[in-house]
Amino acid sequence: MTIAIIEDDKSLREELKKTLTNNGYDVLLVEDYSNLSSIMTANLLLLDIQLPNANGIYLLKEIRKQSNLPILMVTSRNTEMDELICMSYGADDYITKPYNPQILLLRIEAVLKRLHFTPQVYTYENIHLNPAKGVIETEKGEITLSKNELRIFLYLLEHVGNIVSREEIMRYLWDSEEFIDDNTLTVNINRLRNRLEDAGLKDVIETRRGQGYLLK
Repeated sequence: MTIAIIEDDKSLREELKKTLTNNGYDVLLVEDYSNLSSIMTANLLLLDIQLPNANGIYLLKEIRKQSNLPILMVTSRNTEMDELICMSYGADDYITKPYNPQILLLRIEAVLKRLHFTPQVYTYENIHLNPAKGVIETEKGEITLSKNELRIFLYLLEHVGNIVSREEIMRYLWDSEEFIDDNTLTVNINRLRNRLEDAGLKDVIETRRGQGYLLK
């Protein structure tokens, strides 16, 4: 599940990204508003009204000409007229800064649920990985994963049956701006193995010496 962000405040943009990735969403930061095609691959857009080189309401109108992409407007202007204009031009919801991150997450979930989007759940053996909740779901209950454990397991699931090198995993985490070194990777792999063993899956991550890891 990918959420695109158009927000001119860099610190708030990074804060939004951290909040969303910590809750299992992939994030697309959009700084070039001239080409809207990349946004269309997302499942939802967080769109600021006040932008330095563009108008958020204008972008909303342009996107609506091309797509029914769910859009949640984010603004520091708390007026009924702004909300009325946004909703009349096709916004799916509206939230005012400063906002509680948990309320924002609930608004996002509500929009996706209302539009029949459901968070993707991955099935492996007799368990389910729910990235949006950051948990492994088993018959006996849920097992919570850390952010690194979640992303490593997702990467292994996407390459199940194939060997992935340590460098590939570290590059994957680095690309998501989550710094991880060789020793930290070993610690997280071992912790993930323990979580999977708690879920009843023992020795499913195989170490291939000099090659990497294989999720059987």
